[in-house]
Amino acid sequence: MASPSGLQSGLSRQPFEIWCSDKKNACVIPGNVVEGTLTKTIINEPKEVTLMNGITASLNMQSVEMYFNSEKRLAEKTPEVGETVSGLLVKKTFTYQIMALDDLHVFSQLSTENISQRITIAYTGAFGVLEHRLKQILESVESLPDEESEGPAFRVHERLTVKYESEKHISLHWRSDPISDMVSDSVVALVLNISCEIPKVFVESEEATKTEEENNKKAEKVVHALLVSLLGDVKFGENGKLVISVDGNVGHLGKQSGNVESENEGLKERVRVAF
Repeated sequence: MASPSGLQSGLSRQPFEIWCSDKKNACVIPGNVVEGTLTKTIINEPKEVTLMNGITASLNMQSVEMYFNSEKRLAEKTPEVGETVSGLLVKKTFTYQIMALDDLHVFSQLSTENISQRITIAYTGAFGVLEHRLKQILESVESLPDEESEGPAFRVHERLTVKYESEKHISLHWRSDPISDMVSDSVVALVLNISCEIPKVFVESEEATKTEEENNKKAEKVVHALLVSLLGDVKFGENGKLVISVDGNVGHLGKQSGNVESENEGLKERVRVAF
C-alpha cells in the first residue's frame, strides 16, 4: 500500500524497492498521482526504475485501474480515433478526464445542484389569448390541468411553465440550464411583444355607458382588440364590417350578424371560431 501515494519516501518506499522485481507482488496506489513522483513513473509501466541508492532495478508490473463505489460504471466501448465522445471534461492535478454528469460525484469531489428560476412579468391581456399566440409561434405549447398547476398554466417545450398569477401578472418557472434559459428568454420577449400589440381597451364607468350606442361602441372595441390579438391585421371596413387579412387572404366579418365572407375556406373558419 503506497502511503504516501507518491512513493517518494517513507516505509512504503523501502519494501517497494525490495519487491518490485517480483511479479507475485502488487502495489496499491490510493488517491491522486502527481507528476514527478515514482508513482507517476511506474503507472506508465517502464521496464526498470531507479532506486533511492541510484541503482537500476527491473520492474515487472502491469498498471490496472480500479474504482470502488456502490455502482459499477464502465465505458461501453473504447472510442476509436476521430470518434466523437460527449461528457464533462474535468481537470484534476495534471490529468484530464471525460465523465458523465451522473458520475461527477463518484470520481471527483465535485457535486451538481439544480437551480429553479422564477420571473414575474406584467401582462394585462387574456391568458387564453397569450397561450394561443405562443402556440402559433412555438412548436410545443401544452395546457396543464388546474390540479397540477394550481391555476391556469401551460408548458413550453416541456422545459418552462407559464402560470396565470393575476389580471396584471403572469409568472415563468423553469430549471436553469443553457437550453431552458434560452427558451425563457424567447418567451419573455414574445410576451412583451404581444403586450405591446394588444390595443388598450378602457372600461367606462356605469355613468358613462348609459346609452345603447356607447355600449355598442365598446363592444366593437373589445371584438376588434381580441381579433387583432388572434389574427393580426384587422381593420374597420364599410357597412359596419371588419376586414381581416391573413397571409394574403382577405375576409369580411359582420360585427352584428357574425357572418364571414371569404374565398379562403380556412380563413373563413378561423374567423368564425375566433369571433
